Amino acid sequence: MNKCYVLIGNFGSGKSEISINISMQAAKKEKAVLVDLDIVNPYFRSVERKGELEAAGVKLYHPIFALTTVDVPSLPPDIYSVFVGDYDTVVFDVGGDPAGATALGQYRANFAKLPEGVLEVLYVINPNRPLSSSPEQVLEMLEKIQYRSRLPVSGFINNANLAGETSADDLLLGYDMLKIISEKTGIPVSYTCGTKTVLENFAKIAKERELNDRYIGEYKEIQIYMHRDWDRFTTLGV
Repeated sequence: MNKCYVLIGNFGSGKSEISINISMQAAKKEKAVLVDLDIVNPYFRSVERKGELEAAGVKLYHPIFALTTVDVPSLPPDIYSVFVGDYDTVVFDVGGDPAGATALGQYRANFAKLPEGVLEVLYVINPNRPLSSSPEQVLEMLEKIQYRSRLPVSGFINNANLAGETSADDLLLGYDMLKIISEKTGIPVSYTCGTKTVLENFAKIAKERELNDRYIGEYKEIQIYMHRDWDRFTTLGV
């Protein structure tokens, strides 16, 4: 394993979207696996795009009863195989509350055995969503998640968005919030995510205003898989 990403975020943060994008991009050049570990949120989860993921060469693990009418948070035992298999990139999509983080905690011993530099635990923040609309809310949830998961967050992701209505102003809102949170916690901002146009507009504003790169991190362009635009809806459906 060359890289292991653990993405945590509240409902609506876009963590599943980013998880899919990282997996898809990695699968273009190496063996990639995505573990849908979100046992809390039954909507907008990575497994909903199982067909596209597998067509792109991404191996997918998900809760046993996902996409059924059975509401039982049961995880397949073969998830442990991702730590010993020959995958190059492993991505965990984790429920962004204490209950979801508890599911992650059972793999703590496996994460601890990874070589230094392989693991990134990333907290995805969208200030346009409930429970993450203020630094205080994010900090409170962050503390609970780190305690339950027994994994320290290594970086934040600015994924401020309003779905199809997202603009550079949303990322500016995220920048301001993440600056406060990063300064309080000492945790860096690892990535700023968005579609191509939104990122380009934000980058232009960031340069003009001389925003601090420390609170921007690396720009990561994403495609939209979870919320279909009209063209993708007409060809692929919901």
